Amino acid sequence: MKDDRKERRVIFEVDVSVNWRMHEKWPAVLFLLTSVMTFHVRGAFVGINIGTHVSSLPPASDVVSMLKQYEFTHVRLYDANAQLLKAFANSSTEVMVGVTNEEVLKIGKSPSAAAAWVNKNVVLYTPATNITAIAVGSEVLTSIPNAARVLIRAMKYLHKALVAANLNLQIKVSTPQSMDVILTSFPPSTATFNSSLNSTIYQLLQFLKKTNSYYMLNVYPYHGYIKGNGNFPLDYALFQPLSINRQIVDPNTLLHYNNMFDAMLDATYHSIKALNFSDIPIVVTESGWPWSDGADEPYATKQNAEIYVNNLISRVLNGSGPPSEPTKPVNTYIYELFSEDQKPEPMSQKNWGVLSTKGSAIYRLSSLSSRVAGSSSVVYCVAKDGADPGKLQNGLNWACGQGGANCSAIQPGQPCFLPDNIVNHASYAYNDYYQKMQLNGGTCNFDGTATLTNTNPSRGSCVYTGSVNPSGGNGASPPTPSLTLGPSSDFLPPSSSSKLDARQFHFLSSPMLLSAFFLLLT
Repeated sequence: MKDDRKERRVIFEVDVSVNWRMHEKWPAVLFLLTSVMTFHVRGAFVGINIGTHVSSLPPASDVVSMLKQYEFTHVRLYDANAQLLKAFANSSTEVMVGVTNEEVLKIGKSPSAAAAWVNKNVVLYTPATNITAIAVGSEVLTSIPNAARVLIRAMKYLHKALVAANLNLQIKVSTPQSMDVILTSFPPSTATFNSSLNSTIYQLLQFLKKTNSYYMLNVYPYHGYIKGNGNFPLDYALFQPLSINRQIVDPNTLLHYNNMFDAMLDATYHSIKALNFSDIPIVVTESGWPWSDGADEPYATKQNAEIYVNNLISRVLNGSGPPSEPTKPVNTYIYELFSEDQKPEPMSQKNWGVLSTKGSAIYRLSSLSSRVAGSSSVVYCVAKDGADPGKLQNGLNWACGQGGANCSAIQPGQPCFLPDNIVNHASYAYNDYYQKMQLNGGTCNFDGTATLTNTNPSRGSCVYTGSVNPSGGNGASPPTPSLTLGPSSDFLPPSSSSKLDARQFHFLSSPMLLSAFFLLLT
């Protein structure tokens, strides 16, 4: 979001070395190991942001009940709200607390101020409340550039305060950034951070690497689409399937992008690598879509918000990463639980919430637990053994092409490539298509070559998404596949930043559309 007060979601992978003789740290170590094991068992998660600029905000206990009803087990608070932190005590909810931008300026000047903040807002509530991260500010580098000089110091001071409290192993420190810190975002393989911020970002990455933390990123395809002025498909922003002749390809890597969300992630991963850092995971602290608009925001509708958020849930819970990092899950926090109607104009800034303050859903929300692998009620769409290989190949081509399935995981060297046979590859593609599209009429048939099963086909790092079968049957088949998927000499590059440079995009559909992308958008 493009306002001063959007601070939202996250979580992680952890890697740490411990002096096992320091027995006083064993409780924290055991907590950490439990968290890591739980993380790998359940795969990626979807959390939710909770803002409090809300008229008639429900009591904190009611908020906790609503989260349980809708199965959110990870939340991000924009500050350290005392009532909510108390309400989450003795629950399984993992909580990220926020340092406001105003507090960053104070904490960055004083280690004692950082220690006081940690004691008041973290130590006081642990271990009863499961605090797992501190988000330091919100888009500080682009929203209040004068604070950049103290941002890294504030993070270091807060981390030292956690070390003093023996909480540094279970609580990570990071800072959410917008896509605007990336100067050139297409193609993702050549994306780089704005050079004017390189010194600060380099220090940030050093800190994240040293403390085994993660890069917090706010991802808003809504803003990217609006700034694109209709020069690329709305479906690309909404995770909707793209026909094969409109798919988006990085000309350097030949990686296909079916949605703007993944393109933004990869642009960030490549920007990190450009500064010679690796193995720093990204957690998406904010992503969502507004459901009500002003006269000049026609795409902020309930229909689009429903499509985006539910497709986002499916995308995150399939457990894969973006095309360049397919084995890295993309833990994501939805923006946001309640609409913050006390925010200033424009109208769409006020209407991002997924629930009313009475607890009812603004639009249909996918179940989170129904997509967790391993439940006996969970179904998967897989290729039938003994199916005709030609039909399977056609089905695979269609799913990875027109069907919009993310097939990066079955490419050579990726986690689901082996065994290298048509049944395995078709099964993964069929299932990815079905889980994304079943609520929009997608079926598990593929000319009679597919079937639903309750047996989880996941193996090792190859993770299949599962879901509750809404219809009880396979239903009709998608159109008979006739297109083949493969690299093309005509490339359709992705938008990967909320600030789009239209010179970086072109579409296969027409020369007119191609020339439209040579308009510089600021």
